[in-house]
Order: sequence, then structure tokens, then C-alpha cells
Amino acid sequence: MKNILAVGAAALSLGMMATGVFAQSTTVPGEQVGLAVGAPLPEGVYAINTFVYRSPDAPVVASPVDVAVNVPVLVWATPFVPLGGRVELIVAAPTVMAFGRNGGPNGIRDLTINVGTLVGGIWAFDLGGNFGVSFLGAVHLNELDGGRGVLTTNGGAFVGAPVLAQLASNTYRAGIAASYTGDGYNLTANLTGNFYDSPATFGGNNTFGTRGPFVIADALLLDLTATKKFDLFNEGKAKFEFGAIGYGAVNVGSNANIVGRQGRFALGALVGYDFGPFTAQAYVARDVVSQANYIDAVGRQRELDNTEGWVRLVVPLYSPTPAPAPTAIVSKY
Repeated sequence: MKNILAVGAAALSLGMMATGVFAQSTTVPGEQVGLAVGAPLPEGVYAINTFVYRSPDAPVVASPVDVAVNVPVLVWATPFVPLGGRVELIVAAPTVMAFGRNGGPNGIRDLTINVGTLVGGIWAFDLGGNFGVSFLGAVHLNELDGGRGVLTTNGGAFVGAPVLAQLASNTYRAGIAASYTGDGYNLTANLTGNFYDSPATFGGNNTFGTRGPFVIADALLLDLTATKKFDLFNEGKAKFEFGAIGYGAVNVGSNANIVGRQGRFALGALVGYDFGPFTAQAYVARDVVSQANYIDAVGRQRELDNTEGWVRLVVPLYSPTPAPAPTAIVSKY
């Protein structure tokens, strides 16, 4: 596919803490890199699944879990093009997983958390000359079906809760993206904002202090892509894709003054292949800037960097059948 619009969204930034102030985003930083998010899709229905696994470069005592997120997305590129921009409707149901890095009764037990279902839409314009721009408006319905997560040890002892305090509020998401897709290139910049009703509380009982209120900072995320497709085996079509990617997030707004200016940025490389019925991509990135820190065994403050591995599949499920060419009307006399 020349133009693939990634719309889904998810939650990463898993904060293993039980304080009253949080600065995590719900959208996963990097979840849209490698995709021409600014370009409109051809009319049809598309399934996109993106999976990321994050491993921190820190001792277990400072960062006791690895984190994974799976983001299944369904996109309907409708036939409606008001003012020349295609309307595309989206729904996603992300899942966050945490895996304890240490065994034994004191290690952290694996857990899974449902992120609130994402619903929304995109208005995508073809500006000509292989340039496109799109606008996104969506919401994660965290208050309806989002989880909170409770950390326990393998021995069953309580460690902390909630794991994802930002899911105490719906996540209101807005985005703007621009793409150039000529000559096999995908040059894309995508800016996304996450906004919360803060302070926020979880519904239900107050077990282990998981109800709140929690002060949540808004977040801005930037995803950058610079890749090109090549016909390596003279197949008549450029199927291999290689290039560089970068992404990051920072918390903003008045609540960021409470939590401090937290942020990170990662750089990496991407490889992809168009198999015909579906497209596959894989990319790896590592933090080059991080404001997360931990104290090492000798009491020194160290930067907590992460390495992330990603896998994505894009499957076109439906496209309208082209209308048959008009048949000439022949009148007999």
C-alpha cells in the first residue's frame, strides 16, 4: 500500500507508582511511525495491528517490569469527501501487558489492562504533488471500559495501584499530520495531543486507594518517519521499505507544573515488506533523551532509558468493486 493511515491509539507509558500525580500519555509514543498518516486512504476497510515490547535499561529494583502494548485498529475510509477531504472512521481496543522481570515470590506478577475503546474520525486531504494532510479527533472511553491495574507479587502481596492512573479520565485526542508519498518515499510528521479531565477518579470501590482523585497532566506526542521503498529483486514493484524513525512525548499544561516537565525521545530504524494481501513492518528504537531517572546501587542518579521493538501488520479487508465501463446503446431501426 502506498498510503497507509494509522489511526489507532493506545496506552503505553506505564507508570508503576501509586502517588496522586501522574504524567503518562494514553497514546503510545511511536505507535504511528512508519505510516503515511497525513495521506488519505483509498475507499475501503482496513485492519491495522501494532505490537510493541519495551524493556528498560535499569535494575529490577528500579523498574520491575517489561511492558507490551497491542493495538488492534479498524479503519473505514468512507466514500464521503466533504470539501475534498475523505472522512475515515476508526475504532480501536488496545491492551497493555506488564511482565515481571524477576521470578520468585517477591517478583511482580504478570498483568493485563484494557485501555478504553477508542472511537473517532479523520479528515484527510490530498493536496496534490504527493502531499497530504489529515486532522484527527477521537476519544478513549476510559470511564466506560478502561482498566486501572493492581500490582501484586507472585506470592499474592499487594504492591501498588493504580497502574494506569490516566485511565481514570476519558482521553480526548486531537492530531494533525502531514505526509509526502512521492517516488516511494514516506516523509511524515504527526503531532498528537492527549487531554484529560483532571483531577479524575475511577468509579466503583476504593480498594487499595485506586479511586482517586488523580492529577493528570496533558501530553503532546511527535512521531517522525523518513522511509523509502525499493524494488530489490526486479519484481516490477517496490516492495521493500527501509528508513529512519523518531518519536517522543512530553507532558504539558498547568498540571505539568505540578508533576515537573517529564518527557522522552527515541530514535530507530524501520524495515517493511509488501506481501500483497498484507503489509508487514518491524522497527526498533532506543531512547536518546529521557527525563526518567533511577538511583543505582552506589547512590548515583542515572537516566532510565528504554529499548522498544515493534511489529505491525496492515490488512486491506474490503475495497469497492470498480463499476463496469458503460456499454454503448445501439438502436435498431
